[in-house]
Amino acid sequence: MKIPVMFYVVITTLLLVTLTIMVAMDMPLNWVFYLTCLGQILVVVMAYKVLRDKYVTDKTFEDFYEDHPIGK
Repeated sequence: MKIPVMFYVVITTLLLVTLTIMVAMDMPLNWVFYLTCLGQILVVVMAYKVLRDKYVTDKTFEDFYEDHPIGK
């Protein structure tokens, strides 16, 4: 079963937002340290999965932004 790439993005984002909240609430250092290490590993895994994803598009730089096309 192939896990979608956005799953890695969401999990990494949620972990790092949780980590930020934990730091703001003065949680114990050992929890923050281990979650920071896990977060760094997840960022590397997420970047690898996003860059290796087989995503193709028919858009070009001439299409610019879809909500504000150039010359149309």
